[in-house]
Amino acid sequence: MTQEEKEKEVRDLELRKVKALEKIGNSLDALTIWFEEIDKDEWSQRLQYYMAQFHHKFVKEGKDESNEQQDES
Repeated sequence: MTQEEKEKEVRDLELRKVKALEKIGNSLDALTIWFEEIDKDEWSQRLQYYMAQFHHKFVKEGKDESNEQQDES
């Protein structure tokens, strides 16, 4: 592989990186707009429910397990 081919390959790779970052940026921008447009009042109760379920299932169970391990020691 010649030096010119290596340089072209590096430039092509850099171009692909830039295009990928632009796509990621566009996706994040679209998500930001979507989050800003949702009806937050309608989602408030739903989010509270899911957060409570998450807390009950993962956080509370995790604390219970760590307490059991301490009791066994």
